[in-house]
Amino acid sequence: MSSDKGGAARAARLIKRYLPEIVYGSNDGVVTTFAIVAGITGASLSQQAVLILGFASLFADGVSMAASDILSERSKSKNRPGLRQASRHGLATFVGFILAGFVPLVAYLLPEFAISRFALAAALAAVTLFAVGASRAFFTDRTALRAGFEMLLIGAGAGAIAYAVGHFGSRITGGSF
Repeated sequence: MSSDKGGAARAARLIKRYLPEIVYGSNDGVVTTFAIVAGITGASLSQQAVLILGFASLFADGVSMAASDILSERSKSKNRPGLRQASRHGLATFVGFILAGFVPLVAYLLPEFAISRFALAAALAAVTLFAVGASRAFFTDRTALRAGFEMLLIGAGAGAIAYAVGHFGSRITGGSF
């Protein structure tokens, strides 16, 4: 039992140490993936397009975010970390991105429900954005409610823009995909 407490304490220290990367990756992962879902839905494309483009974007953007984080860490003029330490920051960004970014796609992998897959994806993305934002309160001086709503509003705005662009793009191109 004491090893469980030691493991939990170590995990808490790691999360706190890499919290900025985890939050950054998680936020961008869920926002980016939901934006893909929203844009495709706005354009009235197929559910297969959601899954194909959603997963392609999830992994390509996750790798890009991790690489950018590594390069950013290595670009510091003071206290520049070695490649190994910088890679840990990149890995934290990647893990946050993939785990949170996967959430909106779950709606398209589950059996059909009474609500549309897009509505379910939006709800899952909203809950994830709020939860990731609220979790910052454990490690910062912000309240959970304020931090959660802050992240939720930013993500919802990005999703609304993507939906509108997809819808507009479909209309101006004739929508025959």
